[in-house]
Amino acid sequence: MEIEKILESDFLNRISFFNFENAITAAFYTDENLNLVNANANFENLFKKGIEIKSQNLLTLLANLGVEQEIISDFRTTLNTDGKVLIPQIKIVLNGELRYFSLLSTKTKSPFTKILNGIQGQLIDRTAETILKQENEKLISLNQEAYDSLKDKNAKLEKISNRLAKYLSPQIYKNIFESDSEHTNEYKRKKLTVFFSDIKGFTDLSDSLDPDLLAELVNDYLSAMTDIALKHGGTIDKFIGDAILVFFGDPESDGLKKDASKCLSMAIAMQNKVAELDKSWREDHGIAEGLKVRIGISTGYCTVGNFGSVQRVDYTVLGSTVNLASRLESICQPKKILVAPETKVLLEKDFKFEAQEAVSLKGFNQPVVPYQYLDLKETTSPEILKGDVVDIILKQPKDIESILHELKSLQKDYEDKLTKTRSSKNKKK
Repeated sequence: MEIEKILESDFLNRISFFNFENAITAAFYTDENLNLVNANANFENLFKKGIEIKSQNLLTLLANLGVEQEIISDFRTTLNTDGKVLIPQIKIVLNGELRYFSLLSTKTKSPFTKILNGIQGQLIDRTAETILKQENEKLISLNQEAYDSLKDKNAKLEKISNRLAKYLSPQIYKNIFESDSEHTNEYKRKKLTVFFSDIKGFTDLSDSLDPDLLAELVNDYLSAMTDIALKHGGTIDKFIGDAILVFFGDPESDGLKKDASKCLSMAIAMQNKVAELDKSWREDHGIAEGLKVRIGISTGYCTVGNFGSVQRVDYTVLGSTVNLASRLESICQPKKILVAPETKVLLEKDFKFEAQEAVSLKGFNQPVVPYQYLDLKETTSPEILKGDVVDIILKQPKDIESILHELKSLQKDYEDKLTKTRSSKNKKK
C-alpha cells in the first residue's frame, strides 16, 4: 500500500521538510516539473512583495530574480541530463545591491511515495566571499602591476645609472648612490694632490681637423687617460675640452704621501701612453704636430664638495692648490711633468726632480719654484767609471747636478775605504 493513501500529503510535506525554516540558506522543493512545493523564509525573502511564490515554476521565479536566461536554460538541461546541477555564481540584485549566490539542485526519488519525487535545492549566499575573492584578485593584480612597474622602472633606472656612471668618477658615483645622506651641500677642507693636463696646440688642431676625426682622436685620448686614472685610484673631476682635472685624497685616501705618489705615478703612465698615441697620430692620421701633453701637479689644502646652482651641482675641488696645478701645467714643457714644491718634498725620496727657475704665476703673490720630474728611463744618466782616474762623460747639460751627486758619493766611498785600510794596518802592527 502506498504511504499517501495512509497519510495526507500536507502531513508528509511537513514531516519531510520540518528543518526547512532552520536552514541558513534559501531552501526550496519542487515537483518533477519544477513547480514550487515548499520553500523556507530565506527563499521567500529574495522576492519583492506582491510576487506569488507558492505554486510558481522555479524557472519563472529565477527569471523574476534577474537570473540570465542562458543560465536558466543550462540549469534545466543539466538537471535533466545529470539529475543534479551546481551553478557556482548567480548574480541577483536585492534592494539595489548586487548579491552573489550559488545554486545547487538535485532530483529526489522516494520508494514509498510519489509525493517526494521532485527536486530539492538551495541558493547559498556567496556575496561576502565573492567580494573578498574579487578584492584579493584585484590586490594580486595591483601587486603584479606594481611589480611589473617596479621592474620596468628598475630597468630604466639601471640604464640611467649606467649612463650616469660615465659622467661621474667611480668614487663620486659610489659616494652618491651608497650614501645615506640626503644633503648635497656638504663641504670639506682637505689636503689633496691635484693633477692638471692639456694638449699643446689643441685649439689650432681642432680648427684644422675634420670634426669626426677630431672627436675620434680626442675620445680615444681621453678614454686612455681615464683608464690610467682609474687604475691609479684618481678621482676624475672633469674634462674641460682636452684638459683633464684629477685629484687624489677624496673621497678615499691612502694618506697624503701615498696619494701624491699615486698621482705622480699616474702622470708618468699617462705620458708614456701619450708617447704611443703620438706615434699613431703622426703615422696613422698624418698629424705632423703629433700629440704633446703638459702636466702640472700640486699638493695642498682644498675645499671639496658639491658646488653649483639649485638646479645642478658638481662634486669638485676649489682653492689655490687647484689654481697652482693649472698654472704649472700651462708653463710646463710638452711631454714633461711639473710639480709644486710641497709635492716635491713629499716624493723626493722615491722620485728624482730638477728645480726650474722661479716663476711669477697669476694669482700668487710670491714666485714659485717648479720642479720637473726626471724620468730615469728616458733621461740619459751620466756614465761614471770608477778607478784611479774618474772619467766623466757629460751627455746632457742638466746632468751636472747628478754628476756632482755621484762625485760626492765616490768621495765618501773612497774616504770610508781609506779609513778601513788604515785601521787594518794599525791592528797588524
